[in-house]
Amino acid sequence: MKNRKWAWGAAVTVAVSGIALLAVHVKEPEYAYTPPSQKILNQKTNAFGMKAGQNTGQVYDFWGKTILAEKLKAAGEASPFSPDQGAIPVNKEVLKLGRNLFYTETFGNEVFLTDIMGIVNGPLTVPNIMKAIVQLKGQGTSNLQVELADDVTVGDKTFKKGQKIDTGIDVAKGSYAPLGMPVKYSGGKIKVGISCAACHATVDYHSKQVVEGAPNSDLNAGLIMALATNSAAYFTHTEDKKISDKDMGALAGYLAKTVKDSSGRPLLLPDARKLEEAVDADLAKWPAGNFDSTIDLKNNPAQIPDSFTKGGHPFGWSGFAAAGPFNGLSAFSNNVHAQNADSLAQSEASQALFGIDKEVYIGTILQNAANPRYRYNPGSGLKPSEFFAGVDPTPGVPGVNELIKPPTFPRLSLMAPDGVFASSKGYKVGEQVNAMAAWQDTLVPPPPKTKLDQAGVQTGKQVFIRANCISCHAGEAFTNHRILPAETIGTEPSRALALKKTENFFADKTLIYAPDTPVPVPPGAKILRVPTRHLDAEQLKLAFARGNSAGGYKVKGLIGLAWTAPYLHDGGVAVGKDASTQLGVPGTLLKGIPADPANSLRALVDRELRQKVINANRSSGDLQGSHVQGIGHEYWVDSPAGFTKEQQEGLIQYLLSLTGQP
Repeated sequence: MKNRKWAWGAAVTVAVSGIALLAVHVKEPEYAYTPPSQKILNQKTNAFGMKAGQNTGQVYDFWGKTILAEKLKAAGEASPFSPDQGAIPVNKEVLKLGRNLFYTETFGNEVFLTDIMGIVNGPLTVPNIMKAIVQLKGQGTSNLQVELADDVTVGDKTFKKGQKIDTGIDVAKGSYAPLGMPVKYSGGKIKVGISCAACHATVDYHSKQVVEGAPNSDLNAGLIMALATNSAAYFTHTEDKKISDKDMGALAGYLAKTVKDSSGRPLLLPDARKLEEAVDADLAKWPAGNFDSTIDLKNNPAQIPDSFTKGGHPFGWSGFAAAGPFNGLSAFSNNVHAQNADSLAQSEASQALFGIDKEVYIGTILQNAANPRYRYNPGSGLKPSEFFAGVDPTPGVPGVNELIKPPTFPRLSLMAPDGVFASSKGYKVGEQVNAMAAWQDTLVPPPPKTKLDQAGVQTGKQVFIRANCISCHAGEAFTNHRILPAETIGTEPSRALALKKTENFFADKTLIYAPDTPVPVPPGAKILRVPTRHLDAEQLKLAFARGNSAGGYKVKGLIGLAWTAPYLHDGGVAVGKDASTQLGVPGTLLKGIPADPANSLRALVDRELRQKVINANRSSGDLQGSHVQGIGHEYWVDSPAGFTKEQQEGLIQYLLSLTGQP
């Protein structure tokens, strides 16, 4: 079904040969595109998003508080802030590192994506990706169309060899490498990883320049993973496939191979082929621009968020990332690299989170690994964990990514809600995610793509106040930093429950190593208690759906709305340029048509247009299967609410004007 067939072209051969020649001189050569400043559309600021001239001294982040050392000095106070107490310096070197890592750092996830999942071992191949890029002739694209190397059926969809698919992969003008997809030559093969930029930067459709921080709203992540040879390795991000211990006996026809669990008892592994087919079908339901970043055995992807983060805390759709450096942004970045790009990292928590024994969990992920080196054979007589220990590229920590065990391991915490923390050998603990967080807090979106009516903008500002939008969307980032109950906001409720099972596996305290601790962490390293007393217990209950809570969603900041359509956490409020026919996700993203920011915002506040969008979404079985509806947030600015068309248009103009600049 997913046979690997390489279709080499002349340009591809040259490129691959170049990498092979480089390998003679460099042990494991790698390359990631980092756009030069002249290729960037964003407005410019400096440390912490301050205008040039505002910051002349050292800036620190101290557990989310911005500290200017020069102000302490002017007041005659000694600075108590140092790395061994938790202070994170923010200077040119840190910001430069953060930007570089944003584009290049994978934390080794190319091993999971290529060797285990087989993301380029199926009909989507490296040679065909390179061929598609070469055919652009340096002009760039916001949606790389790639020929498939084989016939393939995914769910109810069949694709033919040679058919071009929309990947949503971006290539900047003048570049011959995908944005946010570092390539590495290791173990005699080309491996592809994912950096932050794949999802949180995009290429502008018109100029083909890069917009840093804007979501890649057409990235077809679900289909790309569904075409992998072992997408079953990502099963925890899709619907429950009934492989927990309690379900094993009732599924004899669905199961095949036996392993010994952590207690030595024989347990069955899922049938690899049937599990693969089921996971593929779920992944293929994800609309472009959506990604499932929670391991709750539910197929409920959410819209890829933007990285215009300054003042936008807490982070994550439910607001779960609220503690630690940069008001939780470091914890949020850690979640992406420690969980979303390496399912094996949760092996020590699999029993608590999924009711799946660790051995069954590891065996399920590895039984059909793309690279034979990582492929587990139940007939070997080894437990899956014993087999993995012999091939693990990062011994001593769960999974294959470059991680450390926090002091609370294997328990979860507000700093490490997935139990582990992304940090690479040779860096300090958290240095990479902290630098990326510091840099993201400097990002300011470009002006809107279309010229705004300034009189309309001023009218819209008054409408924004009159309609009471400001009661939630206030402050520098237009958020009150609150989490609203799912039943109050009324949006699609599935994702609000995603973290409920973490409650019983949380540590009593939130601890992390001091940020000057080297990696690997030496014995006796200093441990710091992360301040959490300022966090509202009821808000945390909503963020993690604890107790009898149905969970909640954070109040979204409004900076950069001109670059973040479609809207709501499920990305379900989508309308194209033609508001009469391009309705909902079926009328836009599912047809390769981008959501128009102005029309999509109109659907957000106009109940008649919204209902048409909801009806269109509900007509799609795939969207129902991935919990995308576009419902809720019923705060109307339309005729029944007492507003004229001119006032509604003014509000839209005002919302599109919000860039975080005076």
